[in-house]
Amino acid sequence: MAVHFHEEDLPAGVLAEGPIAVDTETMGLITARDRLCVVQLSDGNGDEHLVRFGPDSKFDAPNLKAVLADPNRLKLYHFARFDLAAIEHYLGVMATPCYCTKIASKLVRTYTDRHGLKNLIEELLGGTISKAQQSSDWGGPEITEPQREYAASDVRYLHRLKEELDRRLVREGRMAIAQACFEFLPTRARLDLAGWPEHDIFSHM
Repeated sequence: MAVHFHEEDLPAGVLAEGPIAVDTETMGLITARDRLCVVQLSDGNGDEHLVRFGPDSKFDAPNLKAVLADPNRLKLYHFARFDLAAIEHYLGVMATPCYCTKIASKLVRTYTDRHGLKNLIEELLGGTISKAQQSSDWGGPEITEPQREYAASDVRYLHRLKEELDRRLVREGRMAIAQACFEFLPTRARLDLAGWPEHDIFSHM
């Protein structure tokens, strides 16, 4: 298992075929203001790839964009809504089809309100990750080793989590509604980008 670090693009041919886990690190939570700094990916075979973008980046990244935009490759996220918006805003591609472990968790783990990635890894996989670097400066001149490990851990477990969450979705008869939610996520991300991040347009008021 290794963490590979790349500047401005993903090298061609480093990912195996099949679903890939994807996550992003940004300067904050307001997509248009807080630039994309890192995109991390894993094909589930033990290695993670981190692609870092500098403050003057043009976000060209043709290899990364090709992988993210591939309509035949499922992308696994935890809180896909945020990552999809950041990727589309900065890289100009909608990184779908997608699967969101947070949504799947909310549909089947109705006995708890703890749906963070750390919570899922602890309960479903018996593992643990550190979130100490979550709010660190991802736009600095160097990405530290603790930051690299944190970023890698955010995609390291998503394939295994999907397997367990899928079993529970089938068990509870909620796979179809989960899939409908995943298919709506690009629209939800675009609503965020267009200025409706909190208002529920489906509500009466």
